[in-house]
Amino acid sequence: MIYITRKEHFNAAHKLHNPNWSDEKNLETFGKCANPNWHGHNYNLFVTVKGQINPETGYSANLKDISALIRKHVTDKLDHKNLNLDVDFMKGIMPSTENVAIAIWNQLKPHIEALGSELHSVKLYETENNYVEYFGE
Repeated sequence: MIYITRKEHFNAAHKLHNPNWSDEKNLETFGKCANPNWHGHNYNLFVTVKGQINPETGYSANLKDISALIRKHVTDKLDHKNLNLDVDFMKGIMPSTENVAIAIWNQLKPHIEALGSELHSVKLYETENNYVEYFGE
């Protein structure tokens, strides 16, 4: 089994806000991320797939194909968007980095499998110091 990773990038705005809470509790819990006027991040996305090496190509997966899938199903939908308002697959979901990574996984998994590969992980950097990694568990 070999693992191969493709890095992509997108910029997006969001606000962490629980509508069942007071503004004070949201601010206490989420800090600056609860800014009523939104805030943004320059996200770095790492998608890792795994599989066996095809002896005819030397590839386990064609990164050109993986990149095209990520763009079509993820970054084109997220880039320069408001995660709370503009993204169909984030409707009704708190757009924490954790939830965004899971939503990206769900967007990609069937398409990666259709290429004959297996999605291993989605790693999403929200800042240079903060990231989450999801393995579909």
